[in-house]
Amino acid sequence: MLKGLLLFFAIGLLYALLLLSVEHFFWLGTTGRLFLFYSVVGFEAVLFYGLILTPLAKYFKIQNRIDYETASKIVGAHFPEVKDKLLNVLQLNQHSEHTEFLIASIEQKSKNLSLIPFKSAVKLSDNIKYLRYAALPLVVLFLFIVFGKQAIFTDSLKRVVNYNTAYAPPAPFDFFVLNTSLEAIENTPFNLVVRTVGSVVPESVQIVYNEEAYILKQTELGVFEYEFSQPKTPIDFKLVALEVVSKPYRLNVLSTPVLLSFDLYLDHPSYTGKSDQKIVNNGNAMIPEGTKLKWELRAKSTDTVAF
Repeated sequence: MLKGLLLFFAIGLLYALLLLSVEHFFWLGTTGRLFLFYSVVGFEAVLFYGLILTPLAKYFKIQNRIDYETASKIVGAHFPEVKDKLLNVLQLNQHSEHTEFLIASIEQKSKNLSLIPFKSAVKLSDNIKYLRYAALPLVVLFLFIVFGKQAIFTDSLKRVVNYNTAYAPPAPFDFFVLNTSLEAIENTPFNLVVRTVGSVVPESVQIVYNEEAYILKQTELGVFEYEFSQPKTPIDFKLVALEVVSKPYRLNVLSTPVLLSFDLYLDHPSYTGKSDQKIVNNGNAMIPEGTKLKWELRAKSTDTVAF
């Protein structure tokens, strides 16, 4: 049973790591991951039955064990001083007629055998050699953890267990926006700078927004730029290259305060005899002393005006 536990742990874990490695490198579909899942479960069940459950069943006499004669031959082979004595006792005991001579012979042989420590034939220390097999998968896992590659098994295990879920393999590269912030000023050109990082460098990158696609200009290897000429409202966009689609981005547009118009109303003193006057979009005026002035300002994207 002890030997079975050690071998079950060693063989079972190595087999599971092997199949998880297959999933890591090949990114199988749902059918393939279903096969891997039941392959691991079935293999572990067979191992458990053969290495652990069967010895346990024999130990608790649930399953038939070897007969006494077979056991006596094993004991005789292990203890030179026993040889065939134990087998002879069993054979004598099987006689249908137990005469006094036969009984005395059985008792004599049994006394001679009672001094032999049969339990010493079972040496648990013999199983130490199997520890190296159990340590092998642990060493493999330890090395992957030390080098930060444990995701090879953890991610593959997640996909194999959830075999009904569709997973897409990782993209050969990622998009990185190099702008410190995605905020543009209204009606002011904004230059978007993008870098691709990965095992593959795409020849061209497209930007998609407002259901239109535009090609970015490549300035150096893996670096691309695009200019939003006169942004007026926030723009949601994505980057696309070699069927790889980036996460969604948003270019926020900061409104520019604009003075649209200003009118100057003149309320002349009555003694001048001049009627009231309105001057449009002009801050220059020659007026009599005592005239009351009122400015009316119209502005866009403005909270306050310092006048």
